[in-house]
Amino acid sequence: MTDPRTRHHPGPQAHPQAGDRIRAAFAEAGVTGWLHAVDIDSGAQIDAGADRPVVTASVHKLCLLVALHQQAEAGRLVLTEQTECPREGRTAGPTGLAAMLDAARVSLRDAAYLMVAVSDNTAADLLLERVGLDAVNDTTRRLGLTRTHATQTFREFLATIREDAGNGGPQALADPQVVARLRAVDPARTNRSTPRDMTRLLGAIWRDEACTPEHGAAIRRLLGLQVWPHRLASGFPFDDVLVAGKTGSAPTVRNEVGVVEYPDGGRYAVAVFTRAASPAATLPAADAVIGTAARIAVDALRTPGRGATD
Repeated sequence: MTDPRTRHHPGPQAHPQAGDRIRAAFAEAGVTGWLHAVDIDSGAQIDAGADRPVVTASVHKLCLLVALHQQAEAGRLVLTEQTECPREGRTAGPTGLAAMLDAARVSLRDAAYLMVAVSDNTAADLLLERVGLDAVNDTTRRLGLTRTHATQTFREFLATIREDAGNGGPQALADPQVVARLRAVDPARTNRSTPRDMTRLLGAIWRDEACTPEHGAAIRRLLGLQVWPHRLASGFPFDDVLVAGKTGSAPTVRNEVGVVEYPDGGRYAVAVFTRAASPAATLPAADAVIGTAARIAVDALRTPGRGATD
């Protein structure tokens, strides 16, 4: 790939080669993918299935994060407010409070940090108990995200996977036929969005349209603290390029949405959603192609004469 370090303002004409290269990268990695990328300041865009309904999984934690800060902005809660997390009854997960053994007490803003930085499901559901699904949906609706909707908590999302897997337990998820029947991988039956809606949300956050500048800065800080380097960030291995984002995963589903910022001021919102042909839990190529596809799109936006819808 090219490494354009000097920003150019994209022209209006379409660049179908970028979309073709993105689709080829998805196919080579063994996934079906959908992408939208947009220059946050000029509005130039790359579209490779931008309006496809997709399963958000933990990407929906970004919507919850914005709702939390809007509630704080409106005076309905205080981010330093403490919340209790008992030992029993936690939402399952391999990170953060979900993996801890003892009772804990954290502030709402520290729970938000765990929810974003390590995708802690328990922290997310603690915040949902305080904020509510209706507030999350009110937030996305007010921001014009007409195809984004939360239908369930993260505990409920995981419960559908266990129920749909049946008596075979987690081992049943190695069977493609079992995975195909999961409600958790059907956008019509779980939390959902589109790549275009997600870049619209990211653009609103980065332009301080989603919240006041103070709260926008807090949201951007948390997204910059995400620890996972194997998806979106893998496409931008430069010390002076910043990547802030939120991943999401479910059986065969690997996603990430985020913003890539270059030292010359260029900033690009990218949303990549994928479904793998293989049900294997570990597929490095499927993770890495998220960064590859994002890099192709951003390179196109940063090259003269490119950047309209493909």
